[in-house]
Amino acid sequence: MSDLETWNNFFLIIGPSAGALIGLQFVAMTLMAQKAPPRAAEASPAFATPTIIHFSAVLFLSALQSAPWQDFTFVAAILGLMGLCGVMYNFIIARQMRVQTAYKPVFADWLYYTLLPMAAYALLALSAFMSLSHMREALFGVGAAALLLLFIGIHNSWDSIVYLVFYSDQAEQIPK
Repeated sequence: MSDLETWNNFFLIIGPSAGALIGLQFVAMTLMAQKAPPRAAEASPAFATPTIIHFSAVLFLSALQSAPWQDFTFVAAILGLMGLCGVMYNFIIARQMRVQTAYKPVFADWLYYTLLPMAAYALLALSAFMSLSHMREALFGVGAAALLLLFIGIHNSWDSIVYLVFYSDQAEQIPK
């Protein structure tokens, strides 16, 4: 059994979880659209879209890792590219968080919407690079990055929904 095959069960658990959470996020956002605070559309690219991107990344990682690859070199290239794109995307998110005026981000927002995702994507890129010489350790890095992105997405979904449910009526008075 190859190192990649030993991770099948892990990715068969987190992949469908990410897929289900994407669906739930769409349902929640649809239901909450009627109660959205002023300028919510302005904040969406900084707060809602990254959550879907992270869940989608976990779903993609699971599909990629579960495919019957003969050689890991191509997979490593995809993982490296995905990690680098994720790091660059997080710089865009940080900028969007700064320029939007619908909500004033606090430290926890910077942590969960930019810093932790950037660490996860950087770990993914580093794991891809390491996979050529340290496959077993690299697979732990990929698994850790995927799990971190899944938990970040769960946190961010919950954070968004709590904000919309409890604070949307007072969005202009309460800085978050």
